[in-house]
Amino acid sequence: MLTSRIKKLKEDLFVEKRKISLERATLYTESYRETEGEPSIIRRAKALEKILLNSKIKISDGELIVGGRTIEPRAGVISPEMSPYWILEELDTFSTRPQDKFEISEEDKAYFSEFLYPYWKGKSLKDDIDKILPEHIKEAARTKIISLNQTDKGQGHIIPQYDLILKKGLDFLIDEIKSKMQDHPENNFYRASLITLEASKEYILRYAKLAEQLAAGEKNNERKLELQRIAKVCNNISYKGAENFYEAVQLFWFLNIVFQHESNASSISPGRFDQYMLSYFNKSLKLGEEKEFLKELLRCLYIKFNSIVAVRSEESARFFGGFPIGYTIVLSGQDEQGKDATNELSYIMLDILGEIKLPQPNMSIRISEKSPREFLIKAAEIIRIGTGMPQVFNDEVNILAYSNRGVELKDARDYAVVGCVELSIPGKTYGLHDIALFNLLKVMEVTLKENNEKITSFEELMDKIKEKVSEYVEYMVKGSNIVDLGHKEFAPTPFLSNFVQGTIESGKDITEGGAKYNFSGVQGIGIANLSDSLYVIKKVVFEDKEITLPELVKILDENYENNEVLRQRFINKFSKYGNDNTEVDELSSDILTHYCDEVSKYKNIRDGVFQPGSYTVSAHIPLGGAVGATADGRKAGEQLADGGLSPMVGRDRLGPTASLKSVSKLDNYLTSNGSLLNVKFSPSTLEGNSGIMKLVGYMQAFMRLKIQHIQFNVVSVDTLKDAQKHPEKYQNLVVRVAGYSAIFVELDKAIQDDIINRTEHQL
Repeated sequence: MLTSRIKKLKEDLFVEKRKISLERATLYTESYRETEGEPSIIRRAKALEKILLNSKIKISDGELIVGGRTIEPRAGVISPEMSPYWILEELDTFSTRPQDKFEISEEDKAYFSEFLYPYWKGKSLKDDIDKILPEHIKEAARTKIISLNQTDKGQGHIIPQYDLILKKGLDFLIDEIKSKMQDHPENNFYRASLITLEASKEYILRYAKLAEQLAAGEKNNERKLELQRIAKVCNNISYKGAENFYEAVQLFWFLNIVFQHESNASSISPGRFDQYMLSYFNKSLKLGEEKEFLKELLRCLYIKFNSIVAVRSEESARFFGGFPIGYTIVLSGQDEQGKDATNELSYIMLDILGEIKLPQPNMSIRISEKSPREFLIKAAEIIRIGTGMPQVFNDEVNILAYSNRGVELKDARDYAVVGCVELSIPGKTYGLHDIALFNLLKVMEVTLKENNEKITSFEELMDKIKEKVSEYVEYMVKGSNIVDLGHKEFAPTPFLSNFVQGTIESGKDITEGGAKYNFSGVQGIGIANLSDSLYVIKKVVFEDKEITLPELVKILDENYENNEVLRQRFINKFSKYGNDNTEVDELSSDILTHYCDEVSKYKNIRDGVFQPGSYTVSAHIPLGGAVGATADGRKAGEQLADGGLSPMVGRDRLGPTASLKSVSKLDNYLTSNGSLLNVKFSPSTLEGNSGIMKLVGYMQAFMRLKIQHIQFNVVSVDTLKDAQKHPEKYQNLVVRVAGYSAIFVELDKAIQDDIINRTEHQL
């Protein structure tokens, strides 16, 4: 049961409409006006300092964990230094666009147009990148074969080294930086780091002073004591490590706010929270704290996670709909010695997720042959609630997948997840996990149009598609490296870099290659539609010779006009990926393996490697909009299969086990950047203890079939359809979109329809 405190804090999140805040943009711009001519990394550090020392702060009634990116919860923060152009274009449509709406005042519109935009026009990250992107790569992006995702946003998709700072404190890092500066006084990274660390101390002390002021005027004695303790906690953690669970949770949250102020980026994730927080939890219990109070601190933290949302351009919101900010927590899994690491906090965190029922944190679990059965049962009970969480990751695959990328075994065993499903090594990796999307289905379309009159066999068609994949992967790599270079030169992150192993030792920001592990992650999208289409072509054109390839291409170009009977035949007569048909599934495996091998050949500018993944976020809808009709029966502009490795909606007709078997035939060790499988269950199939046991067995089958990831929606079609018609009745309905959950009624209708249309399975 939620306490009255938590109920009130949860309700307060949604009292006001989401608004655009210009505070960070204003302070950032003021700082840049003051630092013209200084090195980029110093300017970035001083801009963060300006924000931390001058942004408005607030402690709301009832809060135990304090700190916010904005005064109002769920306000959208914009970064004109990354790109001012889409903001200017959308000032009048923020409140009316189909996805991720925000209110913005007329006064703020005028301020942005007259003061912020003129300063950043021609000076932004996007300007720097656009100047050097070759035209053929821009064309590939325009046609949606590739999508370069980091051209107008800051660095995210990273797990800081929380355990170090919780143990040592900010003064430890400050002293370490000062020591390095004695030997390297010319090093701008150290200079910038010191500016940000000292400003962070002052920022935390601002909250200590505010809590003291509020306590002095508080008439309610219980609340007065709470405010006094908040002040004491903030004072302590402003310079030293945490001595108890309260201090650890509060310091953890302050760090997250500073990370957000620096980059305004998504998916700066907590990682293995139950592992590095357990000692503080146990210490507080030994000091006499009530366990229920410690749980209340965690509930307050969950509320804080949901106070921050991402504001994106209208185009980007189509790819990442639902305000996902990517606070991904991973529970359980193995430790560095390969032993099961499930602990009491693992269970408590799941229980609180079931109580709060909000989209953040994006809760995940790691399972293996060593996972306790009672933990799997607990996870199944929480999944059955229907928020789409926790999602499930497979240690039996993911540890080896990372070992194959050159990661030390003990580090690979410590993997966690950032954002949606992207795998990362906590505190040691700068992975740019979401730097690009690669539209495999669009590659097939281009290949057919260019070569349909020349191709004489199915084998030749496969070779031509692979050649095109290779060609466009090279374009994607070049474009991604240019984006990477843009971040290095324009948008370093000296504060965040201090929390990644290797940077202080090398004196390099993460954007310079200072991290221990450096990857660039790219998502291959459309594999299900591609294999389904290839199977139809193989049978109809090359084996049965019913029509020629040019005739088929003409039918597709005409979007099946006057050929509806043929389209329905393509859909219904020919087997599809997701139904355990080896001939279809091997086509998927063949193309995906080629894509992964091609991506893995390349190095990035940080002396790391590119690694492939396969997940869509919500990009399967806009990327489908860029692809014409295909031979699987899909009409022009219709969505692609969701998830990444999921079957096309409605085409997995032989049950959830058949889908697992299809995915298991892919080489799941290759998609080390992460892959995604969506499964939707009818709530009735998971009723009672027998339903829980079915789900536990299904998760064990997933694990033993060596699949990387799986996630579940447990909600009826009738409920979703009613929520579409009567959104006012379903303000708290949380569903799984892709690698994240969102409030259903806040999603665009196209994404809602996609979730509704996913096959609802019985076990």
